[in-house]
Amino acid sequence: MRLPPDSFFSSLDASAVDLADAVTLPPVCYTGADFYAFEQEALYNHEWLCVGREAWVPHTGDYFSTRIVGEPIIVSRDRDGMVHAMSAVCQHRAMLVAEGSGNTRGFVCPYHHWSYDLDGALIGAPAMSKTCDFDKARHGLPSFKVEIWNGFVFVNFDADAAPLAPRIARVGEAIADYDLASAEGPRPDPAPHLPWNWKVMFENNNDGYHASRLHQGPLHDFVPSGRAEFPDSDPEDAGFLRFNGTLHADASFNATQKAVLPIFPGLTDASRNRMTFANVPPTLSLVMMSDMVIYLILRPNGPESLEMDTGFLFAPGAMKDPAFDHKLDMNIRASGHIIAQDMHVDELVQVGLRSRYAPRGRYSWQEGAQGQFNKWLVHRYRAAHARMTRLAVEP
Repeated sequence: MRLPPDSFFSSLDASAVDLADAVTLPPVCYTGADFYAFEQEALYNHEWLCVGREAWVPHTGDYFSTRIVGEPIIVSRDRDGMVHAMSAVCQHRAMLVAEGSGNTRGFVCPYHHWSYDLDGALIGAPAMSKTCDFDKARHGLPSFKVEIWNGFVFVNFDADAAPLAPRIARVGEAIADYDLASAEGPRPDPAPHLPWNWKVMFENNNDGYHASRLHQGPLHDFVPSGRAEFPDSDPEDAGFLRFNGTLHADASFNATQKAVLPIFPGLTDASRNRMTFANVPPTLSLVMMSDMVIYLILRPNGPESLEMDTGFLFAPGAMKDPAFDHKLDMNIRASGHIIAQDMHVDELVQVGLRSRYAPRGRYSWQEGAQGQFNKWLVHRYRAAHARMTRLAVEP
């Protein structure tokens, strides 16, 4: 990996100032292979990464697999009820020991039948008795730190990482009335391949500026861009918020413009009169309405591509309504129309970012979340640059 020059990192300062003076990140941050490699160290090797919901592993032996920045991961629940996250890579010859999801007593590599317990410990290695100094205790699946936040499973590749919860307390307090740990929803279908940089996706989901323009019409006009609000955040925080006031209470994305599913029972009047966008970069973005929460788990797999798990959460008991599927279909149809518009734009933005004429543009006040995101990113880019520069000169 070639580290960008010092002048490049100095240029990032212009994106991390007050929004009225700020410019967008350099286009290479969205297109460059070397920058993507740098970003893996700056973000993905040390930040908390959302990989799914705890509800996907409700019983002993339940597991699911996923990948993020090329790393195959298994999440499982052991016999003591603990949730574990570990590499899916067999420590013999790098075969994957599990794919998909299911329930199991342990993980057996199909290649040479090395077997691992639900916590990743190696418990069987056939015909290894003649191998010198072979100690099973030293060959378990590499394990990762795990933290559960609002029912979401987060992992961290950095064994020394600080806990997530204290660094995301402000976001957690702002959405506490949803009680997402108790929310219900099916596991998303396998994620599609999306041909744009993960930050393009993250930015679009938090862009209040485009809402009254790109999505103009009866499916979105009740959430006007002019009612966007951006609570203060610190770049050290693990997340940030965007609020968008609505023209009436309990607004939702369907042709009626009103909630058709049961609303989350603990919502305050403030929550019922706005949509809340809660973000835990670089992997989790939430769109929160009175009757439904849409969550996006972003999993980049290259400098200009990602996979994304798109899921839905509902109030406890909502799915028991005999008419639930029909009511949900109203929301899905409207949301799908809006998402299709967004994805068309995302793909064309990525094309534009490759152009020699791609700008470092200026921001509207309605893009306050982009300013927060830039400060979050630049803070970590600078720290990684300093760390990597120091390591490069140390003997």
